[in-house]
Formats: sequence, structure tokens, C-alpha cells
Amino acid sequence: MSGHLALVGGDEWQEGCTFDAELVEAAGADEILVLPTASAYEHPERVVAAAAEYFKGMGVGVNALDVLRRPDALAQANVDAVRSAKLIYLAGASAMHLRSVLVHSPLWDAVVTSWQNGATVVGSGAGAMALCDPMVDPRGGAFTVGLGLLDNMAVVAAADTWSDERAHRTLQLAPAGLLVVAVDERTAVIRDASGVWRSAGRGNVVAYRDGHPVALDQLP
Repeated sequence: MSGHLALVGGDEWQEGCTFDAELVEAAGADEILVLPTASAYEHPERVVAAAAEYFKGMGVGVNALDVLRRPDALAQANVDAVRSAKLIYLAGASAMHLRSVLVHSPLWDAVVTSWQNGATVVGSGAGAMALCDPMVDPRGGAFTVGLGLLDNMAVVAAADTWSDERAHRTLQLAPAGLLVVAVDERTAVIRDASGVWRSAGRGNVVAYRDGHPVALDQLP
């Protein structure tokens, strides 16, 4: 049985992200492993500092894993850190960079194995988008290859910041049968260890298939 999985719409570690405390408790974690990979070129240290300040209020520590470029995802010490983590948090700005660093790497294999063995995995913003396959291409709203922790599902992060025209175009471009899940900022769609999905946080989560809303229990 896999651990919890949370896909957050972005603007993480802010007021309204009530789900984080629940995820920490479910994981039994006293330390969060943060991968700021998606912000490698946009001050990753700020991502880490924000996480440290936020989780300090819960009495939980943060271990930052500086997996910023492809060689970092091949380093055995980083792989071992992922294997031993109870809660892994992927956050940052660029889903494309996150995918290019992690895809087909030993570190990505460790993330998958850890989740399958009961660790909690959280992707926020770019992290939420990249965890799925296909992945929404943030450059234009079309679709490209993702990391594939979940197949036949794509996430639109920060859905409440998308224009109606852009959201409509993405739904129109979705392959037949694909689940497209729109997640607002400071909001999460969460899959628990038994495979049941729910939404939590400040905003809304809406899932679509073939352009029509569907219930969250249709998610894989």
C-alpha cells in the first residue's frame, strides 16, 4: 500500500494550507525532505527558507536536498536521503526543469519506491504538474511527458489564476479519456493510503474528463 500523495495548486506554506499538518501527522514525520529542484535557477534557497519557517511552527524540521541539476539526481547520498524520508516535498517554479533533472534517474526511482513503501509525497505548483503523465506544459497549456507517478492524469496548478480562455484551450487539447484536475492555489487534492481522494485547503479542486466535470473518486 502506497503512502499519502498530495498535489497542491501552489502558493504553498501559507495561511489556508491546513492540509500540511494532516500530512505531517499521517506520515509520522518529524522532518520534511524538501527538493527545491524546480526553482534551481530562481533562488532555491528561498524555497527552503520558506519551508523551514513554516514547518517550524509545527515543531517539524526541514532537510533541504540540493538536487538542482542532473548530476545531483545521480548522487548516491541524495538517493539514500530520499529512501529514508517519511515526507518528501517537491516545490518550485519550473515543471520542465524538475522533469529534466529527475526523469529516469536513480533519485526519481527512490521517490517512487519510497512512496510505494508508505512515504508521503507532496508536489506543489510545478511539483504537482510534473508528478503526473502527461504533464500540462506551462508555456502554453498543451501537454507533454511528465514523470508519471500517476498515469492518465494531468494537473493544472494555480487554476484560479488561469484565464477562462487558457483553461478552455487546455481542456480542448486534452487527449480523449484523460483526467485533467484543476487545483487552486493553497489547495490540495490528496490521495490517502487506501486510494481515496479528497480536496483540502482554501480553494477548489475540479476534475474533468473529455471537458466534463467528474467526481474525485474517478481519479486513479
